[in-house]
Amino acid sequence: MYLTDRRWHELLRVRAADPAAIARAYADRRRRTSLLSAQGTLFLVAADHPARGALGVGSDRTAMADRRMLLERLLIALDNPAVDGVLGSPDIVEELLLLDALHDKVVIGSMNRGGLAGADWEIDDRFTGYDAESLVNFRLDGGKMLLRLVDSDPGTIPTLHACARAVSELAVHGLTAMVEPLPYHRDSTGSLVMHKDTASLQRAITIASGLGVTSAHTWLKIPAPQDLSVLDATTLPVVVLGGVPSGDVDADLASWGSALGHDVARGLVVGRSLLYPPDGDVAGAVEAAARVLKEAQ
Repeated sequence: MYLTDRRWHELLRVRAADPAAIARAYADRRRRTSLLSAQGTLFLVAADHPARGALGVGSDRTAMADRRMLLERLLIALDNPAVDGVLGSPDIVEELLLLDALHDKVVIGSMNRGGLAGADWEIDDRFTGYDAESLVNFRLDGGKMLLRLVDSDPGTIPTLHACARAVSELAVHGLTAMVEPLPYHRDSTGSLVMHKDTASLQRAITIASGLGVTSAHTWLKIPAPQDLSVLDATTLPVVVLGGVPSGDVDADLASWGSALGHDVARGLVVGRSLLYPPDGDVAGAVEAAARVLKEAQ
């Protein structure tokens, strides 16, 4: 067990009695000298879902609601040397800092979490997490932003503007802007449905690539496409996102491996698929993903 009763209760004590410990932990974190690993890849575990109210995994609508269990699974994943770091909201990043789990790891802070899952305003994805100034002050390695594009929803416009501004502000400080552009439409029931066709994905990539005053520090976070020509739409570094688990681990791994073979692909950012695998073996799921990334290079 990684998160023993003693570690858990100490975390809770510090949360209540010593909030200044968080600032000290940010300041004391040993940073990596490079975003990329020695192999030229980047493998991150994502854990920013709860901050947007997206707690479900498969049929379990509240799988990620148990914070102790989530942190335990994150500690298991981060213990694998192939995992370069984490992508998380401030609360989760700070808990991992207090647990001493982020030394020599890449830490990407999640910036916009205001588009709550299932909310009427979901596409107007306000920046309610880290901002560029805090990412600099807290010595993190970059910021991630979600950009869902819905042509029929005016909430896309403020999100586009906020993402462009964040890209520009992060670039001033030499920090990575990890943009996740996803094309969606609303079906007859009003539910959001992602476009997975080549043209829609390429359009989303080109829109995200042009955000801000410079693309020098922009990376893209893209779902593994069936048609690899989708990735021909950019020269920017791409990390393949795991997305919603399909329930078929082998199929997920195969799709990631195919996309990772493309020239612009630099790594993986996977959350629920690795943290909540069907068989419960987090270490095994992480190791399998690490092998896929290594074999693709």
